[in-house]
Amino acid sequence: MSSRVLALVADSGPFDTISGLPVHPLVVHGAVVLLPVAALAVIALVLVRRWRGTFGWLTLLGLTAGAGAAVAAEKSGEALAARVGMPREHAEWGERLPLVAVVLLVVTVAWFLMARRAGQARASVGTGAAVGGGSAMVTVGGVLAAVLALATIGMTVIVGHSGATAVWSGRIAPTSSSTSTTGASAPSGPISSSSASGGAATGATAYTMAQVATHNTKDSCWAAVSGGVYDLTAWIDQHKGGADAIKGLCGTDGTAAFTAQHRGAGKPTDALARFKIGTLA
Repeated sequence: MSSRVLALVADSGPFDTISGLPVHPLVVHGAVVLLPVAALAVIALVLVRRWRGTFGWLTLLGLTAGAGAAVAAEKSGEALAARVGMPREHAEWGERLPLVAVVLLVVTVAWFLMARRAGQARASVGTGAAVGGGSAMVTVGGVLAAVLALATIGMTVIVGHSGATAVWSGRIAPTSSSTSTTGASAPSGPISSSSASGGAATGATAYTMAQVATHNTKDSCWAAVSGGVYDLTAWIDQHKGGADAIKGLCGTDGTAAFTAQHRGAGKPTDALARFKIGTLA
């Protein structure tokens, strides 16, 4: 999706922001919770016939809400991507999940109605085994619904994991001696790579993540990517994908976002290299 289209998505519709907050993180939890729970319930209904009368309609309601949440999450994700950039892997899986969820809903509704009619027909003829739940259509429909439910659960896990990776990878630094001293402030200048690596001088300037985090505005925008530190201030207005994609990296470890977006493509990597100012201590 082009940056112009993404900008149009971000500027219109109900999926951009609410009360100044992006809609996406507010609705995505509905999808990642409701869909797996409803999908597990579908599998349970297929396997245990006596539960269908008690939990059937409730399962369909939960599945409908989960599919709706998946659609809302996908639309709001596009709007958020227009502002902060789009992690490609997460975006690709996020586009597939609503389709699979809707297909699961349609198949489950069809199967449930068939099974319900078959059960009523069986009850009307007493113990007539030739009528009802043992029919080929009900069996095939149940198997298909169960398979789609498993696929939905797996895809929801992948979407959630890729999204969490894009947001948090590299932003929560492991505990280290450089940040463990209570009340100690980050040094304002670079530290030598010899002190950062046990005395093995390499000639490269090394910065801590705490130092990078202080350069978090468009007027002074630093980011860490794959162990390197880059001053992206001049690149903000030059980036073909839009300034917002770079602004979202300011003061952060942008390794996951850069890798997800560009997948090691030559031109973006070469462009990034021009702005390298040192390494991450």
